Amino acid sequence: MANRLGVHEMLELHELLTFKTNCLTKSQTMLPLVSDAGLKEIIQEDIRGGIEDIQQIRALLV
Repeated sequence: MANRLGVHEMLELHELLTFKTNCLTKSQTMLPLVSDAGLKEIIQEDIRGGIEDIQQIRALLV
């Protein structure tokens, strides 16, 4: 797929990958500090979604 992407598109994907990775790191760091069960579940869902998003972006760059 990466062969069909333009340079600017690859740059955008790299920027998005960096952003999603930073968001995932923040969520994973904050999770142990959360005591509210509802908020903890929201963060866990965010982590799962972030991992899926990162995998999809990486697949586009290969």
